[in-house]
Amino acid sequence: MTPMNQPHRRLMLHGLAGAIALPWLESVTRAAAALGTPLRPASARAMTAAASGAPPTRMAFFFLPNGVDYEDWHPRQAAVADAALPISPTLAPLQSMRSRITVIAGLNHHNAKALGDGPGDHARSAACFLTGAHPRKTAGSDIHAGVSVDQVAARTLGLETPLPSLELGLEASPRSGNCDSGYSCAYSGNIAWAAPDRPLPKLVRPRAAFERLFMMSGATPQERQRRLALRKSILDLAGDEVKRLGKAVSGNDRERLDQYLESIRAVERRIEAAERAPKNRDLPAVETIPSDAPRDFSTHAQMLAEIMVLAFKTDQTRVATFMLGNEGSNRTFPELGISEAHHHLTHHSGDATMIDSVRRINLHQSEFLATVLARMSKEREGSTSLLDHTIIVYAGAISDGNRHDHDSLPVLVAGGEAAGLRHSGIAAIQGGEPMCNLYVNLLRRAGVSCDRFGDSTGECTVLGRA
Repeated sequence: MTPMNQPHRRLMLHGLAGAIALPWLESVTRAAAALGTPLRPASARAMTAAASGAPPTRMAFFFLPNGVDYEDWHPRQAAVADAALPISPTLAPLQSMRSRITVIAGLNHHNAKALGDGPGDHARSAACFLTGAHPRKTAGSDIHAGVSVDQVAARTLGLETPLPSLELGLEASPRSGNCDSGYSCAYSGNIAWAAPDRPLPKLVRPRAAFERLFMMSGATPQERQRRLALRKSILDLAGDEVKRLGKAVSGNDRERLDQYLESIRAVERRIEAAERAPKNRDLPAVETIPSDAPRDFSTHAQMLAEIMVLAFKTDQTRVATFMLGNEGSNRTFPELGISEAHHHLTHHSGDATMIDSVRRINLHQSEFLATVLARMSKEREGSTSLLDHTIIVYAGAISDGNRHDHDSLPVLVAGGEAAGLRHSGIAAIQGGEPMCNLYVNLLRRAGVSCDRFGDSTGECTVLGRA
């Protein structure tokens, strides 16, 4: 077996900072020798997958809070006939990626509706988004929803990775309290559920997310503080190993390694710059955004997205969730000149100024997604890209934020071509289907056995049958 065909082994740099996972290297045998790492395959499944030469399939789920401006977000009929026209005004930033995305109209979340429970659409939206379950109406500790689709995927895809899944978001996950008409804050602030009564809190602070991936072992709190006090990169503290590795690997691997190490340094620099930046005390505080996290949406979101990309690239995890805000989020967007709270603006009752603000927020969110897709498409994995091997769902469980409806949801699927997804730019489902039908299809595409999930009635086939 040549080095190029060696089964995937998890190689690590070690130093005062802890353990730093490395990306896949074709000269894995020489790299392991340089690091003094015994070659032990993670599992028979990992050996089989790696021997085929195919990178693993990953899944990422992005959550849109508060619904959208329906008329501006959903595809226009003219766009169906003319591929040169933007898919929709809100999704215009994604036009260059049109061949790699499908915007789906007609998927519904029936269990996000009241079903006799009265108000509370925002809490039900987040709780139902990835579970397809109707949450128990309670503000107490007896919360109950369902197991989320990301965790179903993690039970298979996460068997060979240090982290079965990675939960990220721009606002902290409240653990208790009444956040929406008698529904617990645990519903509004979480989309990942390991069990019907156990939501998985997300990482919000970029520093915490970074250290979760790159300082998982070997570093005490005192050692971490020492490194920060010296302003040393975690790579500086593994410098000797980096030098030995660079001399041992092939030219292609050396270039790949240099790019990877520079991406880690870039994330570190951005985190430290954000932490050192003076706080604008004129900006209104948002209770769910930590004081040491970036205040503006783009900076915060891009930092966490880069950490997610690094986690996928180093095979630290193959499943991620990313909340662009808690459901019912009251964050403002001062970088857009919008000082009113997002949730408040969605209840516009036809006010043109408020509608314009909602559209600008939705456009800003689409710009973020466009940068993430572009970043992943440039991350090469042999002759393919990280995006080819990552199934991405970008959606919400409220359609029109002003009406609080849960039919014909804003849903976009991207990437995953290596898993067999066939994108059409726009797809409309006549008569509607459960959102969970889409999840069944995507789980199967990712190699996860699934006959039913949530309230599914079959398999959504607009992306092709698995």
